[in-house]
Amino acid sequence: MTAVHIPGVPVIEAGRLVSTSPATGVEAGRLPVATDEDVRQAVDRARTAGEWWAALGFTGRRTRMLQWRALLAKRIEQLAELVHVEGGKPVADAIVEIVTAIEHIDWAARNAGRVLGPRRVRSRLILAEFSGHLEYQPHGVVGVIGPWNYPVFTPIGSAAYALAAGNGVVLKPSEYTPVVGQWLVDSFAEVVPEQPVFTAVHGLGDVGAALCRSGVDKLAFTGSTATARKVMAACAETLTPVLIEGGGKDAMIVDSDADLDAAAEACVWGGMTNAGQTCIGIERVYAVDAVFDAFVDKVVARAGQLTVGAEGTDIGPITMPKQIDVIRRHIDAAITSGGRAVLGGPSAVQPPYVHPTVLVDVPEESAAVREETFGPTLTISRVRDADEAVARANALSYGLGGSVFGRRRAVAIARRLRSGMASVNSTLTFAGMSTLPFGGVGDSGFGRIHGEDGLREFGRAKAITRRRARSLLPSMTFERTPTDVARLVKAIKVMYGR
Repeated sequence: MTAVHIPGVPVIEAGRLVSTSPATGVEAGRLPVATDEDVRQAVDRARTAGEWWAALGFTGRRTRMLQWRALLAKRIEQLAELVHVEGGKPVADAIVEIVTAIEHIDWAARNAGRVLGPRRVRSRLILAEFSGHLEYQPHGVVGVIGPWNYPVFTPIGSAAYALAAGNGVVLKPSEYTPVVGQWLVDSFAEVVPEQPVFTAVHGLGDVGAALCRSGVDKLAFTGSTATARKVMAACAETLTPVLIEGGGKDAMIVDSDADLDAAAEACVWGGMTNAGQTCIGIERVYAVDAVFDAFVDKVVARAGQLTVGAEGTDIGPITMPKQIDVIRRHIDAAITSGGRAVLGGPSAVQPPYVHPTVLVDVPEESAAVREETFGPTLTISRVRDADEAVARANALSYGLGGSVFGRRRAVAIARRLRSGMASVNSTLTFAGMSTLPFGGVGDSGFGRIHGEDGLREFGRAKAITRRRARSLLPSMTFERTPTDVARLVKAIKVMYGR
């Protein structure tokens, strides 16, 4: 019996995962569903391949990864079209996503040796007869469970850094975008044909669970906070370390001295790019009373000009059909609790699309303010001053990113946000800056990808000491004498007792 195909909803037919466009229902591709044994075998193969890959050294890996980067750059239109077909994302947004991913591959490849390679570490006077050495060795096999909303940028944010560090990688793409995930793996195999260093396994959530229990040496997960807890529980069975990026409900603060045109433009982009399906997307805005009305008018004017549809538009479909119910519930809850829709509203939900919606006067206890919406909606709230804005922004358990618009106090306000990242006078820009770490706090997860911290996340620190002279204050030996101990005590009092 043939399964019924609902656009965008993955189905399994004859042991194969069928992926379709959420906008048109056009089939993007079919991939074999992995069994638990398939997953274990993939990890075993990646372990052997990873040993070969690690042996290439930083220089050898850099050469191959830069070749991969070049291949992606040459085929950027092809990959963007695939992202568009499979996930519904506008091609222009897909291009921006891929450009950012290419930048991260380039930076990780070029900087891994400097950040992770062996180096001398200064010793202290108490152990002056020893030299210190530090390096970061690969874990072995890193499992990556990727999301559907950024099927290129997000998996590469983990995979490229793990590969640069010398690990084998097994990717479990989202069941909503498996074809894009396989494309990435296949393209890497073109420049590294010798060994299955970077491979993929496909299926529903049970395949992700199998990857958690497969013997990987570390697992990087991006997805909802609820699923993150399940991933951690599964990995805890084998003490497998995890890197978690959970959900977000990022806030933007507009201070009294902000450039309102720039703030409104960035707010609309930060809240509605990719149809609002962005973990670091702006969902809440707190505007100081003095600029609130003018700011809302500017946001509504800009958001009202956005086009919605399948082709050549600013906003595409909602990729995961069941998310439409969440978006509808949040809009309805906002209106029911006393909020007003100054743009869009309940009528904006027209599956598979949601038109831009701007809500004001929404109580802070509303689901539209407290829960992740993942749609092209914004709640804009009036606050007395920046202090109240910070207090409201920090009131939730999420802590991924955030944004501040202002002049005199903007950086100081950004520092006070309980978040892993913040942009001043822009939105989302920290994601594209390959030199900075990316990650959250609280329910938004822990651990970091990108930048130097991201490289170290995929290597384990190995410390080595080497004796280079006789000990003047022998202590770590049974051959020490009472005189030695007395001299040690005297030295410590001189060094640290004042």
